[in-house]
Amino acid sequence: MSSSHVPAPPSEFNARISKLAGVVFVTFLSVGFVSCAWLLLSGKVELLPVKLTTDDVLHGEVTHKIAKQLSKGVVPEQAANLERGASWLALSDTGPRVRSGCPGWLFLTDEMRINRHAQANADTKAGVVRDVQQRLARQGITLLVAVVPDKSRIVSAQLCDLRRPVQLQERAVNWVAGLNKAGVAAIDLAPTLQPLGAEAYLRTDTHWSESGSAAAAKAVARQVQAMGIRATPHKDFEVKVQDPARRPGDLVRLAGLEWLPVSWQPTPETVAATQISEKAAEVQSGGDNLDDLFGDDNLPNVALIGTSFSRNSNFAGFLQQALGAPIGNFGKDGGEFSGGANGYFNNPAFKQTPPKLVIWEIPERDLQTPYSEMIEWGK
Repeated sequence: MSSSHVPAPPSEFNARISKLAGVVFVTFLSVGFVSCAWLLLSGKVELLPVKLTTDDVLHGEVTHKIAKQLSKGVVPEQAANLERGASWLALSDTGPRVRSGCPGWLFLTDEMRINRHAQANADTKAGVVRDVQQRLARQGITLLVAVVPDKSRIVSAQLCDLRRPVQLQERAVNWVAGLNKAGVAAIDLAPTLQPLGAEAYLRTDTHWSESGSAAAAKAVARQVQAMGIRATPHKDFEVKVQDPARRPGDLVRLAGLEWLPVSWQPTPETVAATQISEKAAEVQSGGDNLDDLFGDDNLPNVALIGTSFSRNSNFAGFLQQALGAPIGNFGKDGGEFSGGANGYFNNPAFKQTPPKLVIWEIPERDLQTPYSEMIEWGK
C-alpha cells in the first residue's frame, strides 16, 4: 500500500486542542442534561396534553411541545441566545420563527406557513364563532368579528426574496364570507389597510402601526354604525402626540436578538406614540343623575376581545375615539384565536355587566391553525 494513503498523525497542538474541545463539549451536554432533567422533575413541563389525539402523536406534536417547554430552561435558553446572536452577526440569519424581507423589514414565519388540515381547522373555528354568536344573541348581545390581515399580505412589496404561498391568497376573504353567509357580522380589514401599504405595519414588529390601527378602528366603527348600534356612554376624547422614541420590535425578540447591543440588532424604528384620553367632564345644566354616574348606565356597552393587536399601537384608543365612547378592552397578548374570548367570558364583568356589543378581533394567521383552547363560559 502506498504511504500516501496513511493519514498523517495529529500535531501535538491539535491533540491538546481536541482533548479540550471534547471536555468542553461533554461538560456542555452534561449541564444541558441536568438543566432539562431538573425542569422535567420540577413539574413545570406538561408531558401529555389534556386532549391527546392519535394525529398529534403520529405527527410529532407531543414531542414538539415537550421540546419547546424544555428550551425555556436556563442553559438551553442562554445557549440559544448565543447561537442566535452569532448567526445574525455572521450570516444575517434571523432563525426559524422570523424571516428577513427587504432591508430593515422582518416578518413572522407563521404568517407564511401552510397548516396541516388548514381548511378543516378554519371550518372548526368558523363553527365556534357561530356558536358564540348564537349564545350571545340569546342574551341580547351582538357580535362583530374583525379579521386582521397578515403583515406579509399588506406589506408584500417589502418581502423581497420571501415568498408568500398562493394558497393563502383567499383564506381570510373566504372565511369572512362564510361567516356573513351564516348570519354572523364579520369584516375583513385587508381592503382598509391595503392602500396604506408599508405605512400600515411596523418594520420589526408583527403588529400594525398607529396609521394602520387608526384606519382599522375607523373601519370597525363604520361597521358598528351600519349595524345600527350606538356605543355608550358618549364621551369626547383628546389626542396628544408624544415625542418620538425607539420602539422595540417583538420580531427582534422572537429572533433571539433583543439581548444584543441596540447597534448590533436589526435597524430599530422610532415611533411618535399617540395618547388618547377622555376630555375632562363638563358640568352641564341640571347635572348628571347619580344613578347614571355610579350605575350601569355609565359603563361601556362595547367590549373588545382578541389578541395583542387590540393592545398595540393604540387600537383600543382609536376605536374609542371613532365610536365616541369608552370600551372595555379584554384583548390578550398571545391569545391567538380564543384566548381573549376565554378570558372575557370567564370574567365576572361579563356576567355582572354584559355589553350590548362584543367586537372580536382575530388575526388572519390564526384562522387555519388547530383549535387548541376551547372556549368556556363562566358559571
